[in-house]
Amino acid sequence: MFVKGDFLFSVDLEDVRDHVQNGYTYSERVPGNTERYLRFFKEHHIHVTFFVVGLVAERYPDLIRRIVDEGHEIACHTHTHVQLDKHTPESLADDLEHNLEVLQKCGAKDIAGFRAPTFSLTDKTQWAYPVLERLGFRYSSSVIPSHNRLYGWFGFSIEPRSFGGVLEMPLTLHPSFFSYPLAGGVYFRVLPFFLIMYGIKRTIRQGRFIQSYFHPYDIDPGQERFMHPDISGNRILNALMYLGRKKVFSRLERIMEICSFTSYREYLGREVM
Repeated sequence: MFVKGDFLFSVDLEDVRDHVQNGYTYSERVPGNTERYLRFFKEHHIHVTFFVVGLVAERYPDLIRRIVDEGHEIACHTHTHVQLDKHTPESLADDLEHNLEVLQKCGAKDIAGFRAPTFSLTDKTQWAYPVLERLGFRYSSSVIPSHNRLYGWFGFSIEPRSFGGVLEMPLTLHPSFFSYPLAGGVYFRVLPFFLIMYGIKRTIRQGRFIQSYFHPYDIDPGQERFMHPDISGNRILNALMYLGRKKVFSRLERIMEICSFTSYREYLGREVM
């Protein structure tokens, strides 16, 4: 008998325009796309985790209040969405304190979770864990446990690992063919869906949960074309950033047949905390 797996659904609530040249000449997309996510979650009676950039919360405080009011978890994604290798322990602490302050003003309570921008927590930036612990974070979802073209921590276990009082939950990779994220971002949109479903089923049979990550733009086929950040101006990679956006919700509905969608807070409340 096949038992449904736990699918930890998360949205990295950031505004890509903040890191694009002349970004504010492009249309505002975050509120409308977030509304689409919220309608989808309400329709399917699920609660998820929003890892929120502080600048976005400052720009759209009423949107954050609505997310809180609808029962979703609010977690931190830093205030400015600057990767950890560009921080010092002191500058990261200042950034996160600002992030927490803004989110709390929007009604978020008991903020336990953290996600590093671009999954930039690696063996070289693990100095971040004492900072996180000091600020009261209890879990992090910030590590890609493999080689990656941007950031990755090769040799990190695929299982959660504690660093003092902070539980690191490394991103779920495909268990079979490739060391790529199984359920998130451009990978989720572009890879053949039978490979994703195969990977999810195999992960469930191994007794493991699935972590996901999505952005406002991942469901936005109408977004204007521009060069996305963090891809070194590569036109092929930039083209991939726009593919498959119409498929996300239909793919998620098919995954619901074999997974129970939940937030990090709900899952950890049952299993760990």
